[in-house]
Amino acid sequence: MRIHVVDHPLVAHKLTTLRDERTDSPTFRRLADELVTLLAYEATRDVRVEQVGITTPVTATTGVQLSRPRPLVVPIIRAGLGMLEGMVRLLPTAEVGFLGMIRDEHTLQASTYANRMPDDLSGRQVYVLDPMLATGGTLVAAIKELIRRGADDVTALCLLAAPEGVAVMERDLAGTPVTVVTASVDERLNEQGFIVPGLGDAGDRMYGTAG
Repeated sequence: MRIHVVDHPLVAHKLTTLRDERTDSPTFRRLADELVTLLAYEATRDVRVEQVGITTPVTATTGVQLSRPRPLVVPIIRAGLGMLEGMVRLLPTAEVGFLGMIRDEHTLQASTYANRMPDDLSGRQVYVLDPMLATGGTLVAAIKELIRRGADDVTALCLLAAPEGVAVMERDLAGTPVTVVTASVDERLNEQGFIVPGLGDAGDRMYGTAG
């Protein structure tokens, strides 16, 4: 597994505002969207392309276009939905699947409650969207499902990561072609499984609380 922390002043600036507890939900959603596009630029550096011949207004030349099968973007519901628009803005021709996962607050284990993806992902590059790599359980479960369906190149985009979550992914996904792209690897997890200093519950901060 490879982890890439995007070191850029604009990334740091937007992340600082996301962390601030005074940032309201509309602003949080907008900044998360902008930050994802910046992360996506780095995450797609190795996206597969093929040569194509075109004619410009001046002459014939050769360029590149995205290879087929097209990349698949998979937001993990619910908080991952807030990252989707920022990702497909950069990859508008990508297909989109959905994976609903929930973490038990006592055991911190993830379970799947919704799944809307192609059965066969052979040869597909897949981009998984999950704001927080905290304990690592959700992303590990999601990526194992993608690999089981035949995906051979998985990149996870996370706003933040914790060292504990990174360690879990390195242990449980050893030998798997996985890259994590994030804006920061923070200090640690607290007793409740939240990233410190973190930014709180990304889903609640994007959408508020209901119920």
